[in-house]
Amino acid sequence: MTSPTTVEDGSGAHASLEHIGLLYDTEAAYLDGVLSFVHAALSAGDPVLVAVPGGNLDLVRSALGADAERVRLADMAVAGRNPGRILPAVLCAFADEHAGRRVSIVGEPIWAGRDELEYPACLAHEALINAVLAERDVAVLCPYDTRGLDARAVADAHRTHPVMEHLGVRSGSTAYTDPIALAAECNGPLPAPPPGAATAAYAVPTDLPLMRRFTTVHASAAGLDPDRAEELVVAVNELVANTLEHTGGGGTVTAWSQGGAFVCQVEDTGHLADPLAGRVPPPVSATGGRGLIFIQRLCDLVRVETRPGRTVIRLFMDV
Repeated sequence: MTSPTTVEDGSGAHASLEHIGLLYDTEAAYLDGVLSFVHAALSAGDPVLVAVPGGNLDLVRSALGADAERVRLADMAVAGRNPGRILPAVLCAFADEHAGRRVSIVGEPIWAGRDELEYPACLAHEALINAVLAERDVAVLCPYDTRGLDARAVADAHRTHPVMEHLGVRSGSTAYTDPIALAAECNGPLPAPPPGAATAAYAVPTDLPLMRRFTTVHASAAGLDPDRAEELVVAVNELVANTLEHTGGGGTVTAWSQGGAFVCQVEDTGHLADPLAGRVPPPVSATGGRGLIFIQRLCDLVRVETRPGRTVIRLFMDV
């Protein structure tokens, strides 16, 4: 199962970042691709992280046998429940932990259980790997199950990965797209809140307690766990405070229930122009720049719509 992979990109060299999309349609093909990558990294002495959803994690752990002790294993359905959390809290965190060394990561952020709300955030994540990790000595292998994913997801894999692998053969992707432009495509537009959604306006710093109370009341009424409700209140407070600090006016907080989630939306007149915001951990010495990363850690999903004069950040918490 761990035969060497053939490279057909013709270049004979690679940048410090390798970002490879692995297409598979059988369990054997999955294990062939993943184990070849992992064993090559272990042979080179590289630290290895395998972050894949639970069922596949069990497959990999079993197939690795004793080598599983030499690999960091993580359930992507937990660590990457919010796709916006994966880059700063999983990939960058692992690379930072092993600064000065090449690291190898198997990351499977897109699987058949992801829904339409999550998918744009997953796509943005895959695109931004190419920007955020561009100067790092990292290899990332991203498996895609062509049995359960639709044609759009498979086509997008070719847009977000400079190199694709199938049945042990690697080749350059002719559909690879500029990562910043692609991530920007994922930032809206969002559907309008449902009729009857509760809304509260804010304009000055003394409105912050009102926004916290508004969020608490509606989260509780929706049945959100009190601890999760408290985390959501912190996230909303951070966004409202950012509005008041960085824009010329106030904004609104809107709340509603949607499917199995409680949703809070913060809208203001600013423009979140940098698609890397919330994806790149700031230097330890920085005094700011952690707000959006903190929010990504707290929430189950964060979606953004932004353009000059209007930014909407929508926070989802599972009930």
